[in-house]
Amino acid sequence: MTSNPLNPSNGDEEPKDPLAEMLKNLMGGQGMGNIDPAELAKAAGLPDDPNLLAQMFSQVQAMMSAPSEGPVNWQLAHENARRVAASGSDPSVTAQQSREVDEALRLAELWLDQVTGLPATGLIGRAWSRAEWVEETLGTWKRLTEPVANSIANALSAAMTEQMPEEMKSMMGGASSMLQNMGGAIFGMQLGQAIGALSAEVVSSTDIGVPLADLEMALLPSNVAKFGEGLSLPENDIRLFLAVREAAHARLFVQVPWLRGHLLGAIEAYARGIHIDTSKIEELARELDPSNPEGIQEALSQGVFMPQRTPAQEQALEKLETALALVEGWVDELSWAATEKMLPSAAALRETVRRRRATGGPAEHAFSSLVGLELRPRRLREAAALWASLKDERGVDGRDAIWHHPDLLPTAEDLEDPKGFSERRKLAEASDSEVDDALQKLLSGGFDVPEEAETAGDDTAEPDETEGPGATDQSGRGEQDGGPETDDSPGEGAGPKP
Repeated sequence: MTSNPLNPSNGDEEPKDPLAEMLKNLMGGQGMGNIDPAELAKAAGLPDDPNLLAQMFSQVQAMMSAPSEGPVNWQLAHENARRVAASGSDPSVTAQQSREVDEALRLAELWLDQVTGLPATGLIGRAWSRAEWVEETLGTWKRLTEPVANSIANALSAAMTEQMPEEMKSMMGGASSMLQNMGGAIFGMQLGQAIGALSAEVVSSTDIGVPLADLEMALLPSNVAKFGEGLSLPENDIRLFLAVREAAHARLFVQVPWLRGHLLGAIEAYARGIHIDTSKIEELARELDPSNPEGIQEALSQGVFMPQRTPAQEQALEKLETALALVEGWVDELSWAATEKMLPSAAALRETVRRRRATGGPAEHAFSSLVGLELRPRRLREAAALWASLKDERGVDGRDAIWHHPDLLPTAEDLEDPKGFSERRKLAEASDSEVDDALQKLLSGGFDVPEEAETAGDDTAEPDETEGPGATDQSGRGEQDGGPETDDSPGEGAGPKP
């Protein structure tokens, strides 16, 4: 009887579990006692489909035995993300869907021209499948998660090596590279799982508020249809509203060139500061009973591998959340202004999007658990209120001028008090103006010589400090060396009168 390569036989015609076999091999052929591999996979956030697990772990075993270019296996993350994206219904985009998306985004650009001074992008609207979204965004995901991924992979490798008995260390020999790659392989699998699942939830390239694809404007038709399920609203209205949001995001990121780097840089800086508490991993290795699968599942579900935040990271996270809220608040305000008179369902769609962005979907939660970062604008409503207030006070151009420089962006305090932002900004601008005036005066030589350094004339010398108080007259001007202590014609120098 021919054995199934995805479910190998043990010689007794009884198929082997791929995860159990891998764990057995990793433990030197000793097996894993009563541990249920399916439960272990579930606790680790991996799929429980035996065939899918078989494919994944066969790749893991091959990857761990091969040289690695770094602590994280990005090839495994890519392949797993594509596999998860294709595991559901992910049909190719049809010609009609491409045409509908293109028309919706073109119309969205025209509507936005009426509510913002930022010019249109000129980008071509695209329709993506979920697999195409993975391909277009994976490079940015790698940039955002690599610092945290490296930290997790190195912590896992160090913990496993530290807890390994000395006799086993000597037995491992050339297999040490396997341990070094194991953490990166596990993280790559989990990250790919999260990105692939997220591809089934996002409706556009900027749906999570971060420009994952540079200089792109796209919708995912299958996910747009999924978004509209249960809303009892016209399909065209839903597509148009989401197209306006996507076009507003694209316009902001294209016409404010520093913003994309500012956001991604803030996320990278936050991620670089995250560390893994290896003591928790070591404690898990010491105390877990291999014969108690429930204990292992409970320990993993408690987030033993989750990144730990420091006080500095909490501050960085607050700044990042404020920036995300400002982006989403601006898009929310513009989308409403552009659609309130055009789409009868605009109010209902705006509230639906707000609630969706505030709560996040299952895949977004999985991603946040994996890297310790939630890409959700918690203060979207406050930010939208701030931008609306600025429009009332300064007009459309004055509101959008806030994006000219990152130093002009409102702070968390401004979100709490939108009405007071303009007054605080006026004080700051007045202070900046005073500095500019003083600098200009200095450069043009307009500052007078300090009073104490003034002399009676161009030829006068500095007073001799050893002469005491008599060295100066009542006007404060120094006397000429060798001259009389008093002078009936103050202000004249020692030279001849004209």
